[in-house]
Amino acid sequence: MIQTIDAQRSLSFSDFLTYNFPDEGRYELVNGDIVRILATRQHDNIAEFITDAFKAEVRRLSLNYRVSGRVMIRTMSSGGQEQGRVPDVSVVSRALWDANLSAYTAFTDPLQVAVEVVSSNWEDDYMDKLDEYQRLGIPEFWIVDYLALGSRELLGRPKEPTVFVGTLDTTKTYTLSPYRGNQLIQSPTFPELSLSMNQILAA
Repeated sequence: MIQTIDAQRSLSFSDFLTYNFPDEGRYELVNGDIVRILATRQHDNIAEFITDAFKAEVRRLSLNYRVSGRVMIRTMSSGGQEQGRVPDVSVVSRALWDANLSAYTAFTDPLQVAVEVVSSNWEDDYMDKLDEYQRLGIPEFWIVDYLALGSRELLGRPKEPTVFVGTLDTTKTYTLSPYRGNQLIQSPTFPELSLSMNQILAA
């Protein structure tokens, strides 16, 4: 669920970065509007479960990544407007993270992995964020549709909870691979990851 804040004027990206938010929480800049991201407990449980799974792989294999749910990235809409996005889970190369440890501003370089856990505004994840993340060049993008909210064309008949893993092809567009039930999710970034949709649902 999203809640629009300060819809009286269209904000620039620099305005957004210095905005005095009324409450703590996650905010994004979408088409000039500030929106507050309001997540259910189940949504948060799933995002935290995936974060922990990624962190475990980073530790186990001593990978040079940092995993966080509080990373802001600057993206561009198809119309050329700057957006400020905060994926539910982000995997950032350690070199990119450490390049400017005093920075508060958003990342402008592509992350390694962005994960979006689908909520009621599911078109944002399947369409807008997918377009923006591939435009930025994020190599791996997960759409975790645990409530099977997407279209039947995507989720099948009957619709089933699905994880889509998008990887950039030679044309810099995502090829989406679906994973359902007990199928092990194939992640290019974490090739030894042992994780299924059913495990995520149990979170």
